Amino acid sequence: MAQKIPVPPELPQLAAQTSPQRPWPLRVLSMKIREYVAAMSRLWVEGEVITLQRRPGARVQFFTLRDLEAKASMSVKISTHLLPLGVEPGTRVVVCAKPDFYEANGSLSLWADEVRPVGVGDILARLEQLRARLAAEGLFAAERKKRLPFLPRTIGLICGRNTKAKEDVVVNARTRWPAVGFDVREVQVQGSGAVDAMLQALSELEAAPGVDVIVLARGGGSVEDLLPFSDERLVRAVADAVTPVVSAIGHEGDSPILDLVADLRASTPTDAAKRIVPDVAEEEAGLMQALRRGRAAVSSMLDRARADLEALLARPPLARPSTMIDVRESDLASLTQWLHAHASRALDREEGTLSTVVANLSALSPKLTLERGYSILLDADGAVLSDASNTGRGKRLRAVLSRGRLDLEVTSPTPRGGESGRKNNGRG
Repeated sequence: MAQKIPVPPELPQLAAQTSPQRPWPLRVLSMKIREYVAAMSRLWVEGEVITLQRRPGARVQFFTLRDLEAKASMSVKISTHLLPLGVEPGTRVVVCAKPDFYEANGSLSLWADEVRPVGVGDILARLEQLRARLAAEGLFAAERKKRLPFLPRTIGLICGRNTKAKEDVVVNARTRWPAVGFDVREVQVQGSGAVDAMLQALSELEAAPGVDVIVLARGGGSVEDLLPFSDERLVRAVADAVTPVVSAIGHEGDSPILDLVADLRASTPTDAAKRIVPDVAEEEAGLMQALRRGRAAVSSMLDRARADLEALLARPPLARPSTMIDVRESDLASLTQWLHAHASRALDREEGTLSTVVANLSALSPKLTLERGYSILLDADGAVLSDASNTGRGKRLRAVLSRGRLDLEVTSPTPRGGESGRKNNGRG
């Protein structure tokens, strides 16, 4: 364990105790930083070797180790016999080292005791672990993928600078649909800084109005060249994107993880152009074919309707509508004739019955009796007088004859049974 460096007693013993009135000298801070760094343990760190120039006969070699993505680098010192011959600028390595702080100029470096080049097998193994972890999170699930628009207004394109991938996408897309627009971001797509550049371009295109789909395109490359497209930060950013994203890396063999999380994986940039926009000639042909089918369907429907109408018109009720009227007229004439005959018979029958009733009533009518010479005597009160004893001498009577009336005065009433009564016969 590194020995703790004492702070002079006249100075603050802790950094938090310093003040404008009682500061630390820079040498004390440098010693404390060296003390802190010296207490760190050895560790493994990954990066890319740059600016390596082997010095023949030197016991120590120096090179710069740069981060694979961020703009960060650090000087590395290693004994010549510990530096493998295969390590050269551009080699991806993992280094076992201990941090070292040089007080004179305040520089931080690494003392390495082992350097291992990272082979393709190691890279693929680590990518496979990342792929399995992301798959377990559900980032590659089909239900998460967004459907591409049928006809995007503007295509966002992320590609390398002055690359054929850009031409493949733009030219083929506009050949298929000349009106399609592009918002292109030409950025670094390989090596250190590529992921940051693509993340920024993706964020800009996500925010750009009118961009309906985003394409990440590259014209293929080795496993090492395509490593930025398997970076976890880029993969998660694509998974979280609101705009559909198309992966068009243009590679064969092992696929970058971006292919699995993208909403559509195209085999090449040209394939991406063909799958993003429709072919205007094919669409026109399809429309013409649909128009022909529609016209044929409408014509067939009209023919069937015409045939049905002709069949309806050929039916007797429509072909000869007067037949129904003639039949009904004949039925009405027969019914009218029957009704007249029935009514005539009924009237004749009722007339005969009425004649009989009239004859019977006539036979019972007093009028016939009067016509045979009889008369009806009424007293002064208009009551029928049928008994001579009900009147007396001097009483005024009225005789009702068959034709006319007579006013009478009783001179000598004769009771029932008298001879005189029988001769007068009630005539007064």
